[in-house]
Amino acid sequence: MERGVLLLALAWALGVTLSGAAKSPYQQVLQHSRLRGRQHGPNVCAVQKLLGTNRKYYTNCKQWYQRKVCGKSTMISYECCPGYEKVPGEKGCPAALPLSNLYDTLGIVGASTTQLYSDSSNLRPEIEGPGSFTIFAPNNEAWAALPAEMLDSLVSNVNIELLNALRYHMVNRRVLTDELKHGTSLPSMYQNIDLQIHHYPNGIVTVNCARLLKADHHATNGVVHLIDKVIATTTNTIQQIVETNENLETLRAAVAASDLNTLLESDDQFTLLAPTNEAFEKIPQETLNRILGDPEALKDLLNHHILKSAMCAEAIIAGLSMETLEGTMLEVGCTGDELTLNGRAIIAEKDVLAVNGVVHFVNELLIPDSAKTLFELGKESDVSTSIDLFRQADLSSHLTGNERVTLLAPVNIVFKDGTPPMNQNTKSLLLDHILKEQLSSKYLYHGQKLETLGGKELRVFVYRNNLCIENVCIAAHDRRGRFGTLFTVDKMLTPPAGTVMDVLKADQRFTTLVAAIQSAGLMETLNRPGTFTVFAPTNEAFQAMPQGELNKLMGNAKELATILKYHIGDEILVSGAVGVLVRLKSLQGDKIEVTAKNNVVNVNKEPVAETDIMATNGVIYAVNAVLQPPAFRPQERGDEPADPALEIFKQASALSKVSQRSARLAPVYSRLLARMKQ
Repeated sequence: MERGVLLLALAWALGVTLSGAAKSPYQQVLQHSRLRGRQHGPNVCAVQKLLGTNRKYYTNCKQWYQRKVCGKSTMISYECCPGYEKVPGEKGCPAALPLSNLYDTLGIVGASTTQLYSDSSNLRPEIEGPGSFTIFAPNNEAWAALPAEMLDSLVSNVNIELLNALRYHMVNRRVLTDELKHGTSLPSMYQNIDLQIHHYPNGIVTVNCARLLKADHHATNGVVHLIDKVIATTTNTIQQIVETNENLETLRAAVAASDLNTLLESDDQFTLLAPTNEAFEKIPQETLNRILGDPEALKDLLNHHILKSAMCAEAIIAGLSMETLEGTMLEVGCTGDELTLNGRAIIAEKDVLAVNGVVHFVNELLIPDSAKTLFELGKESDVSTSIDLFRQADLSSHLTGNERVTLLAPVNIVFKDGTPPMNQNTKSLLLDHILKEQLSSKYLYHGQKLETLGGKELRVFVYRNNLCIENVCIAAHDRRGRFGTLFTVDKMLTPPAGTVMDVLKADQRFTTLVAAIQSAGLMETLNRPGTFTVFAPTNEAFQAMPQGELNKLMGNAKELATILKYHIGDEILVSGAVGVLVRLKSLQGDKIEVTAKNNVVNVNKEPVAETDIMATNGVIYAVNAVLQPPAFRPQERGDEPADPALEIFKQASALSKVSQRSARLAPVYSRLLARMKQ
């Protein structure tokens, strides 16, 4: 018994029916709608109706709570689930619809216009008689939405044009939604021309990009699926659509130059976001010529416009990420009736159906990062100020040419108080922001050495919460361009300028510290190769000490060395790696506590005056206090003898109340009192 319950629970969790067949996305959504409507009676489904329209959707869990379709509000209504009807005086929809032939079923499900045209085209005898058929039946609104001239051409020749159109909506066997697999096709009853089927994860099913509104209406001789459009035949591949449409002349030439013709003629299913001639004309001629003249950039550009699966507009009811053949993701969404790409409504025409997919015309070119120069990557991003600095420094050639480089570009907020003056020093510093290789951050490792165009050697530091190059840490995902990679960083780079001792000697704030280091015999340590973090007390820090204490410290080389070693960590810790708390082991042996809050770094709760002064063998933090090791702090000294009387008093106090309640402890309390009197 328990085993049976467990198996049923597992089947439910996996969305599996008792027969063992997995539920299709459409069936799962229908089941969810049924669950939401069950409080209104048996066989009642909850549907979301788009306000101001007649468009309705069965709802999945996410859409139920969002109550939006394509960003527009919906209202919940309740109606009979497919195949059921109301009974006067009873709750819900307890009765199954009468099972009749296909002709009668068309009228029952709300396709009376299709029923009428079936009669006038002499299709009625076939769909009333014996057999097994599937009809994708346009609802009444679909026929009314046809252009007048198209509808006139159909109804003026009912025995040929209208009959052929209706037979194209039919399949010569019963096909239920669980057989309507994504990317498959079904031969229609009009010259066996295929119908293109797409069944999406959100439960929407389309035939030739017309949405199934209500599916699986059984009849004695088949099944009816109600759809929202009158569908037209299609025999063209995506490549043939590109070749024959006059608005795609530039795209046609680009496809031919990149040898993508074969791909667009293949049997695989794609979505082509086809840039119109207008889209290409919006691109600066210099940029367009560069891309068209670079086969690799051109191929990346075109592959960025091809999605890996067919996506009809009707299937998009909320934003989703879709992968392109170029390997990047596009955000495909909708606002009202408009499709959007990366949040922009740039689709001029949608759902041009092909036998191997679907084409949407776009009026703006989607240029992927892989086809852009570093200059193009940065100029419209949050590092645009940095890009302008490189331009002012006459370094643009490194950002626009075919040189393989990596750019360390500080974010705009770094320059909120202004940009540095453009002089030779600034130009040299900017040159050190350009690394000689095109790198990827995921391949960087701790201790790696990187060479700049300025001839400097930079180190890579890998921390638990950050990846840093010298004092700058990477603040966003890489953007890999055609020849260069953009690393967005959190500050201006400070290349190392000599050893720790060289840096301290060159800074007049540390003259007392330098003298102390010499007295303590630590100069050799701080000059040799290593990985040190030095919390360097300024002259002000030493002056703040009582004069007697300072003189005593300076006169005791051993104690001075101990104090100074406590200021030196045994690894390099830049400020970008400091989280809530980092405990850094010092050369003295005790740990130093480094914290960061509101962009202020503290060491042992003392604020740091300046961070990230880089040296070839470490990093320096300027602090306005002399740090004391735990053993030198009076409140933490453990080498002073304890007061025995005080300890006895503490014990006696604790035992007094207890002894009053326990005769067994009274002698112990008496002995403690006696010891206190001695």
